Amino acid sequence: MSPTHYGLRFDTPLGACQVRASEAGLTSVRFDEADCPLPANALCHEAARQITAYLAGERSDFDLPLAPAGTPFQQAVWAALRQLPYGSTTHYGALAAALGRPTAARAIGAAVGKNPIWLIIPCHRVIGRDGSLTGYAGGLPRKRALLDLEAARATT
Repeated sequence: MSPTHYGLRFDTPLGACQVRASEAGLTSVRFDEADCPLPANALCHEAARQITAYLAGERSDFDLPLAPAGTPFQQAVWAALRQLPYGSTTHYGALAAALGRPTAARAIGAAVGKNPIWLIIPCHRVIGRDGSLTGYAGGLPRKRALLDLEAARATT
């Protein structure tokens, strides 16, 4: 029997967001204008509530069960991303060093790019070594908006 999947599309100041979940936890969070054909469950509604509060500057972390599908290496990278403090940034080389893989910056970058749970696994906090914005699946304007939101809230 295949697992049951749930989903919810909701509007945010940064555009439509979709959350997807299984019985185990959230499997995907992304900005996506497409319709969501899946039924919502309580976890989808709670994720939407927490994301809405985060984007309003009312919360700085999330308390949601996560169940992203990925390789053990990707899971390790995503776990490291979750340790990045609100309002802070890092770069691929520093993330690679923190994971004990100092020569794996490109592999780290690929794993960051495969993150299916945007915002909650904060891949937007990874920038270039020189401070420049690097890719973000949600688009660089959204990445800038998220970093600006966190920077403003972290200093108040």
